[in-house]
Amino acid sequence: MPLITQAFVLGAGLGTRLRPLTDDLPKPLVPIFQKPLITFAFDHLIDLGIERFFVNTHHRPERFAEIFARSTYRDRKIEFRHEPNLLETAGGLANIADSLGNEPLLVYNGDVLTDLPIARLIDNHFRAGNIVTLALRSGAGPNHIAFDSGTGRVIDIRNQLGTGAPEEFVFSGIYIVERKFVDLLQRGVKRSVIPVFLELIRRGEKLGGVVIDQGHWWDVGNREAYLQLHRDLLSLDFPSYPVDDPDWRISVHKTAIVDPTVQLRGCSVVGADCRVGEGAILEDTILWPGVQIASRSDFRGCIVRSRCKASGVHRNIDI
Repeated sequence: MPLITQAFVLGAGLGTRLRPLTDDLPKPLVPIFQKPLITFAFDHLIDLGIERFFVNTHHRPERFAEIFARSTYRDRKIEFRHEPNLLETAGGLANIADSLGNEPLLVYNGDVLTDLPIARLIDNHFRAGNIVTLALRSGAGPNHIAFDSGTGRVIDIRNQLGTGAPEEFVFSGIYIVERKFVDLLQRGVKRSVIPVFLELIRRGEKLGGVVIDQGHWWDVGNREAYLQLHRDLLSLDFPSYPVDDPDWRISVHKTAIVDPTVQLRGCSVVGADCRVGEGAILEDTILWPGVQIASRSDFRGCIVRSRCKASGVHRNIDI
């Protein structure tokens, strides 16, 4: 199988559906158990042979610098490109064009967590000679993609071309683009890739797709999805990325101090350097790193942001 060695992980979204959790933390950095969300994308891509990462930033870019102080992850270089004005997907791709060379690029949505067998996407892309190839899913989700399995081509998106073709597939947020696609994009212009995809279809260019229903795929879009993801990961045989950090899925971080009288119920997670006082109850509650919970507090269905101090009785809120 031909290799792709560079990937663009989208990190510049505002995370509006997860507010207030994302007020001071970009959504790709929200912790999943003991690990930032975006690192699951990095691990997945490293397993495919990716050696070099690009990440665009916008909201609170300094938080990326805190977590990736050397601009590396597992010895792979990360080139961050800050966007003072949000450029969206096409604008973000154009903004890294000067560093791409002539090699194809794998693009990966930074708020997706998945173990899809992307090798199938790569093989299909090269075999078909596409300019762009989208990884698609069938079943539940925002079914916006009309796909012709006979030709392997995407034929419409959200019926914007008026084809009336059935929209039976979900765009996974993962796709491959050739350098000539990036060259179609105008630098410094805020624009989504979707209108560019539609223009390719109109012109008869090879905008391909491959349906990959194996594996797991989550769009961590809102707090309900965020909490459900943790429940799912407890019950699934999901890859323990990376091999040198097998403890990412532990419920209580080894640096947390939790009084022996604390009751942890359901799917509750206590992050690094947290402190939970005596008699507290945490049920289906996630504490981000550095949280302090007062004694005899009672939290159920809550998410508490990093370094917050909280007490009392709370139900189904973000703090």
